[in-house]
This record gives sequence, C-alpha cells and structure tokens, in this order.
Amino acid sequence: MLEIKNKSVLVLAPHTDDAEFGCGGTIAKLIENNNEVFCAAFSACQQSVLTEFPSDILITEVKKASTVLGIDENNLFLYDFEVRTFNFKRQELLDCILNLKQKINPDFVLIPSVNDVHQDHFTIAQESLRAFKYSNLLSYELPWNNLTFNTSCFCVLNDEHLAKKIEAIKQYESQKHRSYASEDFIESLAKVRGTQINTKYAECFEVLRMKF
Repeated sequence: MLEIKNKSVLVLAPHTDDAEFGCGGTIAKLIENNNEVFCAAFSACQQSVLTEFPSDILITEVKKASTVLGIDENNLFLYDFEVRTFNFKRQELLDCILNLKQKINPDFVLIPSVNDVHQDHFTIAQESLRAFKYSNLLSYELPWNNLTFNTSCFCVLNDEHLAKKIEAIKQYESQKHRSYASEDFIESLAKVRGTQINTKYAECFEVLRMKF
C-alpha cells in the first residue's frame, strides 16, 4: 500500500481534470501527510469545451479543484497545448517535463497509464517515463481509457479523502455530463479498490519504477 510522508510529489495530468479523476483522493491524503504536491496540466481543452461554457472554463475549474484538494496555488502549473495534438508536440512536452524535473526534483511522480488509449494521455505517459526513468514512478487509474491496468499498488483512503476528491470533481461543471464524473461512479470505484485490499476505500496505481 502506498504510504508517503514528508516528500515532494509531482502529478502530471494531460488535461486539467485528469489528476482529480485519477488520484484526487491520494493527493488529499498526501497533503494531509505533510507532502508537498505539485500538479502540472498540459491542456485546458479549449477546443473541445461545450459551447454553453467559456472556452477557458477549465482553467477556472482546475484552480478551484486544486484548492479543494489543498494544492498550493504556486504548485499548480498550467500549459496551453491543444487537446488531441500531443503526439505532434513530443519534444516540446518533454522539454516542459524536464523543466519541471529540474525545478522540483520530486521524490515521486504520478502519471497516466502507459496503456491509456487517449493519444494525449499516452504521449504524456511515454515522455514522463523518458524523463523520470530513474525516479519513483507510478501510473494512476483512468479506467474508461485504460486498455489494461495492473493494480499493483494501493493508497488507502478514508471518508474525508474521498469527499475531497468528489468535491474537487464537482468543481468541473463543464464535465458533469461525463458518466465517470458521477458521484456514484467515483465512490463505487473507490469501494472496489478498497475491497481488493480489505479496506473501505482506496485508489490504485501501477508501479513503473520504485526505489527503496
């Protein structure tokens, strides 16, 4: 089970809501345990926001969601890559990731699955693996995109951690039409992962690299 204290943790999110969906409860717990959490989102998906919302709505929403989870505003990094074009911007993305590595020098890095079928998620996973191949590196779960996922590491969550994850996701008004944004789904997935390790709630991760 994943237990980290007094460390620096970098979460790399292809899009502004991926960190909350994939590991929002873990982020809340990490911050509670005196870890410094940094989050970088590479696209606010302005080209695909529903027409009833401002095109930059996800920038406002991710800031609200980060505040709910307890992420310091200075630890949130937002980039403006165009959604669904990451595979054409590999070197630029890698340069951003390497700059974050140099700036933060994180003890742990959380990224999407290397088996994620979304082209942006897959690209961030690949370039992150390239940048952090000698680091403690784990993939968070986005089951609607993951072709396969090895549930090899778990973070136990309590009621408060899950509540913060749900509240953070609620800040994404522009994404509430997504089936996986429902409170029932979020809680059910946490229960499933908790059941796997005989606890009430959990989030799971795939271990790519771990140093002891």
